[in-house]
Amino acid sequence: MKQQQSICTDAPSPDSTSVPCTERRTLLRVAGLTGVVGAVGVGLAACGGSSPAPAGTEAQNPAAPTAGSGTSAAGAPSTQAGQAGQGTELAATSKIPVGGGLIFPNQKVVVTQPAAGTFKAFSSTCTHMGCQVNQVTNGLIECPCHGSQYSIADGSVKAGPAPRPLPSEPITVQGGQIFLSA
Repeated sequence: MKQQQSICTDAPSPDSTSVPCTERRTLLRVAGLTGVVGAVGVGLAACGGSSPAPAGTEAQNPAAPTAGSGTSAAGAPSTQAGQAGQGTELAATSKIPVGGGLIFPNQKVVVTQPAAGTFKAFSSTCTHMGCQVNQVTNGLIECPCHGSQYSIADGSVKAGPAPRPLPSEPITVQGGQIFLSA
């Protein structure tokens, strides 16, 4: 049996095997534009919500706290309730470096130890554009998105475009453990 082929013609034909070229060209143009629009849409979606880390920084494991020099601390934080309603257990006090801190991405909090035995907690959400801070170094809590830096002692803005300090978060220190208060 012989197969019929479609023939593209610019003139309409009574023959059912011909397809007007203008319709085919229009269809191809629309399909091509849809592909371009789809690719642009994907690119625009990548710009919203969360910002990628700038080149040269490592992506952080959201399950593990981030340590003073930007490295991951050993072990994931406990999310079990603390003793007698203390709240969420974050870490042992011995895990928070003096002059540094740890970031707990799941709880969106950063805990610092500006002086030996003094523990502070702040939101880990930058007050500039809502990015998550990614490291605590040299007495500063740092945001990778636009360079905002905050003091580990009081969360005040030390550099960058952040308009206000990091908000304090309530913590309790008991028995060598740090708890995020409920």
